[in-house]
Amino acid sequence: MRSFDSLSEREILALAISSEEEDSRIYGDFVEGLRENYPATADMFKQMQAAEVEHRRALYDRYRAKYGEHLPLIRRQDVRGFVRRQPVWLLKPLGLDLMRKTAESMEMETRRFYLKAAERSNDASTRQLLNELAEAERGHAHLAEHLEGEISSDTRKEEETARRRLFVLQVVQPGLAGLMDGSVSTLAPLFAAAFARTPGGGVVDHWIPFKIGLAASAGAGISMGFAEALSDDGSLTGRGHPWVRGIVCGLMTTIGGIGHTMPYLLANTRTATEVAISVVVVELAVISWIRHRYMDSPWFSATLQVMVGGLLVFLAGVLIGSS
Repeated sequence: MRSFDSLSEREILALAISSEEEDSRIYGDFVEGLRENYPATADMFKQMQAAEVEHRRALYDRYRAKYGEHLPLIRRQDVRGFVRRQPVWLLKPLGLDLMRKTAESMEMETRRFYLKAAERSNDASTRQLLNELAEAERGHAHLAEHLEGEISSDTRKEEETARRRLFVLQVVQPGLAGLMDGSVSTLAPLFAAAFARTPGGGVVDHWIPFKIGLAASAGAGISMGFAEALSDDGSLTGRGHPWVRGIVCGLMTTIGGIGHTMPYLLANTRTATEVAISVVVVELAVISWIRHRYMDSPWFSATLQVMVGGLLVFLAGVLIGSS
């Protein structure tokens, strides 16, 4: 890597040209990523992209006038002191806040580069161009910093609606599916073990339902995680990265089963069962609230469906264990 102070004026201009091209392509990626759900913010990044293209044109015109057509390849990563910028495709999924902070950082760094480059320039016209670009980047940095404030209230409401929709699709839905499966499907094997009797007619040791509940929770989590991840790649449904959804679904499935399994760490199986039943009621109430809050399900129907389903699975476990 070269130090900035070792660069000639020609190399500084070549670096500025490649940097502007890179920034314009990053903003183009932002535009493509925001166009569907956040069109107003996408338009603002489109304007910033157009400005970067114009900056590159001005720099290249100046370079050709002074040094000719050949443009040496020199990039940010070739010079010490620059912040390395990850390609947008490596940073996905990018949220609005992260895009805005990234843009602000880009513009501030570029402005400092132009100011330092202007100090190194011995040519008056080149120095003037670099100072003008530094001033333009200052305006862009200010815009990026206050990007959210530049958006109208109606547009902001639309973006919040889109953000909520994406959150529901990518996090709430797979998480809720996992929580429901973990909380309900593990009831039968857990309580079948808890209500089973020893050959002498006594209560089983508390470790037996604990181990069965733990195994059922882990197995259901792995199964649901893979099922969600392999269900679709999100390209058509907009549900986000499949493995992120799979991890969310798998973890919530395991958590849903672990909740009513943990009481069986208590040495008294009968007491542990009473606590576990209370935990199940709380879990089903939480699921009903999530369905009402994020899935717009009416309170009564959300509660009835979840409670009836949980009760049926619980009774199946009790009947099988007691038989």
